[in-house]
Amino acid sequence: MASLATSAVSSALDWWEEMNESAVWQNRIFLTLTSLFGLISAVALIQLIRIECRVPEYGWTTQKVFHLLNFLVNGVRSVVFAFRPGVQKIKPEILQHILLDMPALAFFTTYALLALFWAEIYYQARGVPTDGLRPTFYTINAVVYVVQILLWLLMWWKPVQVIIILSKIFFAGASLLAALGFLLYGGRLFLMLQRFPVESKGRRKKLHEVGYVTTICFTCFLVRCIMMCFNAFDKAADIDVLDHPILNLIYYLLVEILPSSLVLFILRKLPPKRGITQYHPIR
Repeated sequence: MASLATSAVSSALDWWEEMNESAVWQNRIFLTLTSLFGLISAVALIQLIRIECRVPEYGWTTQKVFHLLNFLVNGVRSVVFAFRPGVQKIKPEILQHILLDMPALAFFTTYALLALFWAEIYYQARGVPTDGLRPTFYTINAVVYVVQILLWLLMWWKPVQVIIILSKIFFAGASLLAALGFLLYGGRLFLMLQRFPVESKGRRKKLHEVGYVTTICFTCFLVRCIMMCFNAFDKAADIDVLDHPILNLIYYLLVEILPSSLVLFILRKLPPKRGITQYHPIR
């Protein structure tokens, strides 16, 4: 039995190495990622256009900005994976890090915006002032971007492994912060909605919507945090190289493609038409 198990493990490792080193499979997997990110980007753009056609008079509401950011983040990801072999050859190397990491920062901002939206709803429902929420959101994002830019500059000036590890650990910390934000505000909003009567279909749908999206986003950012920690210290878990296509596929499916797809599907409902009920944007 032990020899059979050893043989099976050895065979699986050989298959993994063969797939990783195969240029054909690298192209297939990166083409798959290009297509999936492109599809999500197109869906987000279509939804943005539909919302704009439904309520053009309210300007850039949180809902519209959320879909715009989803369109941009997934669109850039699609283009980067379409030209991944070329991206891997760009010099100086710092440009590769920027092209691969910037969409992840924008993804953080996109879903932090959703956490902000829920925090505003929660505090408004409790009659608590929300004046400090947006400045806090902007400050957190500014700090994240400034620190990451400083780390990029350090990598450019002195591209040593310690700086690269610090950059990945920093982003793991930002992902953990986002996960905790969803747990805090999504969880609070869910518990608040749960206290109200849920006889109506609309209230039940809103309760399920908040619960599902909170679970999805918390899980996605927590998984990203854990995988970035492995990525920082284990070369076998490096997703920034061409010869780890399977790991790339698993990572981006878990932390961006599936979460974005599910959230866009859950939040697909359009604002009500004018004349039926008033639509209040969160400003």
